[in-house]
Amino acid sequence: MKTAVTLLTKDAPQAQEVEVKRPLNRQMIAILDFGSQYSELIARRIRETQVYSEVLPYRTTAEQLRQLNPKGIILSGGPSSVYDAKAPHCDPEIWQLGIPILGVCYGMQLMVQQLGGEVQKSERGEYGKAALHIDDSKSLLADVEDGTTMWMSHGDSVIKMPSGFELLAHTANTPCAAIANHEKKLYGVQFHPEVVHSVGGLSLIRNFVYEICKSEPTWTTDAFVEEAIREIRAKVGEKRVLLALSGGVDSSTLAFLLHKAIGDQLTCVFIDQGFMRKLEPERLVKLFSEQFHIPVEYVNARERFIGALNGVTDPEEKRRIIGHEFIKAFEKTSRELGPFDYLAQGTLYPDVIESADTNVDPKTGERVAVKIKSHHNVGGLPKDLRFKLVEPLRKLFKDEVRKVGHNVGLPLEIVQRQPFPGPGLAIRIIGEVTAERLNILRDADLIVRQEINRNDLYSKYWQAFAVLLPIRSVGVMGDQRTYAYPIVLRIVTSEDGMTADWARVPYDVLEVISNRIVNEVKGVNRVAFDITSKPPGTIEWE
Repeated sequence: MKTAVTLLTKDAPQAQEVEVKRPLNRQMIAILDFGSQYSELIARRIRETQVYSEVLPYRTTAEQLRQLNPKGIILSGGPSSVYDAKAPHCDPEIWQLGIPILGVCYGMQLMVQQLGGEVQKSERGEYGKAALHIDDSKSLLADVEDGTTMWMSHGDSVIKMPSGFELLAHTANTPCAAIANHEKKLYGVQFHPEVVHSVGGLSLIRNFVYEICKSEPTWTTDAFVEEAIREIRAKVGEKRVLLALSGGVDSSTLAFLLHKAIGDQLTCVFIDQGFMRKLEPERLVKLFSEQFHIPVEYVNARERFIGALNGVTDPEEKRRIIGHEFIKAFEKTSRELGPFDYLAQGTLYPDVIESADTNVDPKTGERVAVKIKSHHNVGGLPKDLRFKLVEPLRKLFKDEVRKVGHNVGLPLEIVQRQPFPGPGLAIRIIGEVTAERLNILRDADLIVRQEINRNDLYSKYWQAFAVLLPIRSVGVMGDQRTYAYPIVLRIVTSEDGMTADWARVPYDVLEVISNRIVNEVKGVNRVAFDITSKPPGTIEWE
């Protein structure tokens, strides 16, 4: 079933449509997004309980929510203070819906303020891990261990609860860390149960989803694949679809899914923009054509892309140019191969989150979420794009895509492939992209992958790659002075790409990688290891 709701509020003079697609019997939890970078992570945690979730703009009204009929509502965190002049507020009528509501961080503070409680700036903010001391272990905090670690990130605090609310938990710096009005099924937590640092966070979410909202586990991979195939066929009809195949898990899963849905109506095209890793273009075409029997049209556009980036150093400009050239190359190819109505893309939730295109205030045009970076298939697409987009993976996280890939028959070697950015090595070369720097980075990157594989570490890391810096440093080799580039190793662990930690790679492995790079890669005389987590850094350098 497709439920379409038109957004029209006092703060939104122009109507917007919120479209939530789900089968008739699938239950859902609605998440109102107040600009938190973790809003989609809340959705992911709910989906881990096999319950569907969808993120909606904070402006969604009570009436619109009533039409959607969610089993529960979650108010996300956000960067604002409830007392800011432009602070985002939800429709106060949602408290009267009779639907269970959980406010997280800013969402809790907004709940308190709108229901008559008090929030004020704390003398001391609370950021990072904190021990949660439980005052009431029933309902929301059932099975959450007293003293468990929860992740805090707030400068404001609740100093007075609204009428009818009870204290559920506190921390050393936050007297009201969790509160509840059990009668109205309204709950608030000052911490972030959705992040991996919150030890008891998933238990709390499960309590809300199952015990309080009475949801049932209907969100499964089988159900998604069945629904996606049905929607692809309904949308595309008898039209032809052009797929941008990169060989990564996203585009490969999409290729298998589309081929299963529409067969020969799909044409896969690999645009070799010159930013792939060593030997990957050749391997990709051979693998799909000979092993999977899915024909791939190979287009060599290396000179075009590298030429377009001549003199460009700004990472956002790189992404914009690559996205623009990407579409132009596809338009040219589509004209040569025959008319295509649709362009298929493997856009994922994290792409959309970090591009922050999901929550723009229609009145001011400002983004509620802070933009981290645009993605070539989100922020880089031209406004005059003549293709209609097909993006069946747009609401999935990487781990969900891997499950879908396995479901539709994708080989394990691709299902478990580490993420690789759409702009490729162009955003792993800091500053200007040149043929010389690309060759250097390809050789260094190959060594990193070879040693990670040789030591059976590939599956332990979310990503392991090399970055080239646009500077030179002095070195010495064989009594000769060198003046060459440094290579930075970026190796991280993660569950979803939303947060990441630098990997504790064995020293002997790092030693071999370093020695091989400086001895085998001409133009490099120094290797560094990035030990920054996300946040505050991002996984990619650009």
